[in-house]
Amino acid sequence: MNCIIIDDEEMARSIIEKMIENTSQLNLLQEFSNAINAIKFLNKNEVDLIFLDIHIPDFTGFDFIKTIKNPPKVILITGDKNFAIEAFEYDCIVDYLVKPINEDRFQKAIKKANSTHLSKIILNKSSNEDNANEFYINIDRRLIKIEFAFLNIVEAKGDYIHIKTEKKNYVVHSTLKKIEEKLPKDLFLKVHRSFIINTKKIIDIEDNSVLIGKDVIPVSRANRPVLMKRLNLL
Repeated sequence: MNCIIIDDEEMARSIIEKMIENTSQLNLLQEFSNAINAIKFLNKNEVDLIFLDIHIPDFTGFDFIKTIKNPPKVILITGDKNFAIEAFEYDCIVDYLVKPINEDRFQKAIKKANSTHLSKIILNKSSNEDNANEFYINIDRRLIKIEFAFLNIVEAKGDYIHIKTEKKNYVVHSTLKKIEEKLPKDLFLKVHRSFIINTKKIIDIEDNSVLIGKDVIPVSRANRPVLMKRLNLL
């Protein structure tokens, strides 16, 4: 796990750094004495775990966590046991270490962090592999599988979307944006504010429209250049 240390006490940072060096699962990327530099680093680098002192200049550790979008796992470090209850209110906080930190307690915290880290990797991998070729829609309390290879068009109509496949059409209460997030970008393209198309299903293109099956789909002026780049033109 790639990790960083945020603590204004140099001695505390040195102790944690030494413990990290003795832990094979950890890779220390950087250490910081203040929150501002740490935030700048996090905006540009991927970090799995933060060792975070609750009392840092101009911030509390909890304020720091609130400023980060999608914070990584956090192990809090402090000399005050009274913050333990508040720490449990944050999902990203996996453990809480009280100074002075001993090696055994440190390793227990790492086991917790490593366990949640592995669970996240497995979940993401499973999600990517299992759902790589399809998604499901809810029709009359039934879950119906839609395979990307057979999906032609998605059209937005008010609070509903029309899903058109090679064999059947469906109407689902959803938004175009929500379904767009589930579709692979290398295969599907939003060509109009109301339409997403499977670019592999295009039969013909004329002016500002495409033909897919028997449907003529409008292509907005803004999206036409993106569509043309997708095509294998001679």
